[in-house]
Amino acid sequence: MSATPPEWPDYVDRPREDYGIFGPDSPSWKVWTHPTAVLGFQRAVTLETLDPHLTAAVWDTNKVREESAKRLRGTFDYFVTVAVADSRTVVEMSELLLRVHSYATGIDPISGRRYNANNPESQLWIHVTGWHSVLICYERYGPGKLSPAEEQRFWADCVTAAEFQTCDPADVPSSRAEVREYYRMMRPKLCVSERQKELASYFLYTPLAGNSPALWAGSRLMAPAVLATMPRWMRDVMGFRQSRLTSLLARPVTKCGTWFFEPVEDRLAVLEVLAPTTGKIIAPALRGVEPLNKVTRTPAEARARYGSVNRRDAVAS
Repeated sequence: MSATPPEWPDYVDRPREDYGIFGPDSPSWKVWTHPTAVLGFQRAVTLETLDPHLTAAVWDTNKVREESAKRLRGTFDYFVTVAVADSRTVVEMSELLLRVHSYATGIDPISGRRYNANNPESQLWIHVTGWHSVLICYERYGPGKLSPAEEQRFWADCVTAAEFQTCDPADVPSSRAEVREYYRMMRPKLCVSERQKELASYFLYTPLAGNSPALWAGSRLMAPAVLATMPRWMRDVMGFRQSRLTSLLARPVTKCGTWFFEPVEDRLAVLEVLAPTTGKIIAPALRGVEPLNKVTRTPAEARARYGSVNRRDAVAS
């Protein structure tokens, strides 16, 4: 498409309408507001590049080598918004994402097939890698495993969150076992190319050019911990090498670091440096700011109140 896609906005500072989709008692709030979410996000965007259509969409439309920080910020903003923002903001952000993705269409040079960033299969890959990665890092570098009841609810929340993307919630894994089966099914469909390797490297080791020194340094400090959570086959196909000793040492060092940033204001100080708009989105949830209406809303209720985009049109465009 020749027109210019809409710009990803700064977060609008306004009173919260409600508790959003999940609410402060949910495991989703606990996991997505923990310092380990930054690690989980870095893991997720690196893995996303294994989808050849997503790689083509990012490469063709985002000028990722010049705007890697912008790409990372927008994606992290979206994940955190759905998890903890009020329902009005969730709907607005999800509809904006649909419009942005509608400009990301073209021909994938690897398969020769047409890609569309709103394609349900690609959106499902983004969604699953995001929610799974943030939980993996929470378990390994944060407080540890959720209780069985919390984990069951976390995966139920994951299915619910998918309603704001173009993927069918019925296709979303609803347990850890289903996630493993999903990865097994996806593995033959994943692809590694020179483009993919370059994008994965940019997301795992954010370049200094055009970015803040803090983001450049932070990505490199986190990378060993992120790589340590990946199955060996994922690291191998992407060309990332890391010794067993480095992976073993990453755990205690990173757990100590995330423990140090447990206090709310310390978490927000880190986000102010690495992802300032994400910090604005997450701050009310971390600080316990009460909304105008102390309720949660289903995706259907939220869209009925605030929605305007036809999701079928977004997929077909």
